[in-house]
Amino acid sequence: MSEDNKKVPVLRFRGFKDDWEQRKLGEVGSVVMNRRIFKEQTSDSGDVPFYKIGTFGGSPDSFISRELFEEYKNKYPYPKVGDILISASGSIGRTVVYQGKDEYFQDSNIVWLEHDEQVDNSFLEQFYSVVKWKGLEGSTIKRLYNKNILDTDISLPAIDEQQKIGVFFKHLDNTITLHQRKLDLLKQMKKGFLQRMFPKSDEKVPELRFDDFISEWKQRKLGTLANFSKGNGYKKNDLIERGSPIILYGRLYTKYETIINRVDTFVEKKDKSVVSEGNEVIVPASGEKSEDISRAAVVGKSGIILGGDLNIIKPNKKIDSTFLALTISNGTQQKEMSKRAQGKSVVHLHNSDLKQVNLLYPQKEEQQKIGSFFKQLDDIIILRQEKLDKLVTLKKSYLQKLFI
Repeated sequence: MSEDNKKVPVLRFRGFKDDWEQRKLGEVGSVVMNRRIFKEQTSDSGDVPFYKIGTFGGSPDSFISRELFEEYKNKYPYPKVGDILISASGSIGRTVVYQGKDEYFQDSNIVWLEHDEQVDNSFLEQFYSVVKWKGLEGSTIKRLYNKNILDTDISLPAIDEQQKIGVFFKHLDNTITLHQRKLDLLKQMKKGFLQRMFPKSDEKVPELRFDDFISEWKQRKLGTLANFSKGNGYKKNDLIERGSPIILYGRLYTKYETIINRVDTFVEKKDKSVVSEGNEVIVPASGEKSEDISRAAVVGKSGIILGGDLNIIKPNKKIDSTFLALTISNGTQQKEMSKRAQGKSVVHLHNSDLKQVNLLYPQKEEQQKIGSFFKQLDDIIILRQEKLDKLVTLKKSYLQKLFI
């Protein structure tokens, strides 16, 4: 049986055996939206948030009066608690569940399906995450018209099975949200410690220190404390499924860790490859903006190829690698690196620029304590991120198996 003719999903809850019924969304509901709000009716502050497509799912930057809100809410279509709002332009298909707050939404750009009891909203919310909108397959159109929505196919089980599926995913979503919040709190905690455990501008001691350390931090040019080199060759199109592990500069943007031990990108090793001996500090040599390249990480083990567009710093015995990566990615040193970045559409940071960075550092033992502290914190963050990633992958798998 082809995928298009399937009548039941791969996975079902016990007690449900009937075929699912294929319908069109237009057969079970109609597309509605709020009454149009004109720019002159909005203000930068006010009683009722007005969400435009750019702020949908985020924080509002426009408001309407209480009087206008009450008038339009009573006269024109307005969502009920639990209705699934859909973005119809920009990043089409994003959803927000209406929770019953006093708020208003931009007409035609934010819509919802008004339906009867044939469809459960919790089921519909999950359906929207796997939906293939009619007429948009392979299209570059960034507009979801009412016809696209109404002509879209939906396979529906009985309402009690819909509810069972909806409740299941609600519990799973709540678990994902909980893990995301814990991860965000850990990242905020790390950010707070970074701000307090490194000196602020024009200061020689941090706000927060480990016991028994009281002396002022020294300041030297980074060029007097390390040797510098560059990675060599390799770009994204050189990547293969199996081979020699490699760190490309993009990893420092997308998978930023203080110490990199696990690498999931591979290339075929060349004779001129630059291979890590372990414990080098790497800094991107180019990026889209200065924030991208004013960061660093430690190569945690030997044998990893270091690709082109990476500046490589090998600190001397006075400087701990983990401490160095942390301090030049934070506070005063990070700002100095950003200022030294050159270019407009693409910014560059050369080793000659890094050598001129003024590095503040304490005695080696304090450096090592700081590095160890943040390594432990990073390990907890990575573990939490892995759990979250597994839950997201699990949900994706269940969506494929519990829906047709």
